[in-house]
Amino acid sequence: MSNNKLGLWVLTALVVGNMVGSGIFMLPRSLAEVASPSGVLLAWLLTGAGVLMTALVFGNLAMRKPELNGGPQMYAMALFKKGSGASTLSGYLVAWGYWVANFAGNVAIITTFASYLSTFLPILSSEAVWFTAFGTDLRVGNVLTFLTCSVLLWGMHTLVLRGMEGAGKVNFVATTAKVLGFALFIIAALFAFQSSNLLPMDAPRFDEAGASVPLLGQINAAAVATLWAFVGVESAIVFSNRARKQSDVKKATIIGLSIALVIYMGITVLVMGTLTQDQLIASEKPLVDALSVVVGSSGSYLMAGLGLISLLGTTVGWIMLASEVPYQAAKQGIFLPVFKKENKKGAPVVALWLSNLGSQLFIFSTISNSVSKAFDFVIFVATLAYLVPYIIASIYQLKLVVSGETYLAGEQGRSRITDGIVAALAAIYSLWVIKAGTADLKTFSLGVGLLVVGIVFYPWVLRGRRLQNGTRSARL
Repeated sequence: MSNNKLGLWVLTALVVGNMVGSGIFMLPRSLAEVASPSGVLLAWLLTGAGVLMTALVFGNLAMRKPELNGGPQMYAMALFKKGSGASTLSGYLVAWGYWVANFAGNVAIITTFASYLSTFLPILSSEAVWFTAFGTDLRVGNVLTFLTCSVLLWGMHTLVLRGMEGAGKVNFVATTAKVLGFALFIIAALFAFQSSNLLPMDAPRFDEAGASVPLLGQINAAAVATLWAFVGVESAIVFSNRARKQSDVKKATIIGLSIALVIYMGITVLVMGTLTQDQLIASEKPLVDALSVVVGSSGSYLMAGLGLISLLGTTVGWIMLASEVPYQAAKQGIFLPVFKKENKKGAPVVALWLSNLGSQLFIFSTISNSVSKAFDFVIFVATLAYLVPYIIASIYQLKLVVSGETYLAGEQGRSRITDGIVAALAAIYSLWVIKAGTADLKTFSLGVGLLVVGIVFYPWVLRGRRLQNGTRSARL
């Protein structure tokens, strides 16, 4: 394990690769559906500012508390007295929610891969009914999409099992190709950009009851989707235990966020200016459709190929992330002990298997829904779950600021005030998105349900922790 360390650029690639994944390929459509161009742009600006604050919190904590590596659950534990029941429960619940969000979020990436693969294999979009079961029509395209997603999931699972460092290098190559390809897309789309497609900037949007949604309501509706685009900004923090240098963690986080923000803003505006709003809302492959306008049908194949390479790398990165969180939490005694097991390559084998089995359950949603509907459902659930560790990290930084812990005598003034403002803004942003995303009872109930399921397994965590502590005492 000591030799399998991740350098600055591999960490940066994980941040960029995990952020710039399924979001950039599907979000232009999701956003156009719930918000006007004005609402979309304002949502991006607010989200970019909020995520920047969150990234600064993670980067600052990585420098001030380098011993708290392995994921946001470590900050949850540190909020309370070391070894206390509150510390263990807090760390466990954050790790549980973050883990569920990760393996659920993987499905959004995998289903997007299937959507873009349909450019080369149109049968994946076939509406022909294969057979009917329990009153539900199973369509050929949906069944083949399910099989495609399953093959991709377990193929990447096998790759990661061969070693985390090798999988990280694959992610680096895919991310490099992705960034270069997106730069070419931005240049090409500039020639087809028509400002008239953005008009009217305040085009009305309507809710399920047919009532007009005001601009603030549109921004709230878009807030969860835009945050999904930046989920993964904490990737370097999760892998900090595998980093060559802790200083690389903050650098990778800030560099990765900056690259992703430029890509997102550039591509979103260009897609909105290349397709009409009606075309964009109806599109299941918005970037493919946009590039086909620029260079014809050959453009759709080019963009689809770029998308597939990008999504392969993103899938690797997210599978690594999904397994790393419970693995690190189990090593700290705040997750089910079985997740600690590694194979000879240093990969968290049990965490990988159980995480991907969880993803497989969510992939079943593609059988009865279109890819776009499955994508929207998954990102909504996953994004809200990610906000809990984001808030915890912000609160922990506020605790350090108030107590003065880790601040030297020369840092007692401006540095503490700045860190406090950043942490407060990050916490306010996360609370705003949670409020916007849980406005309906169904979503709120689903979030509570996920936590309740996690609490069911908590006694086994306590039992494993007692055994671990007993073993340590016996050695002493």
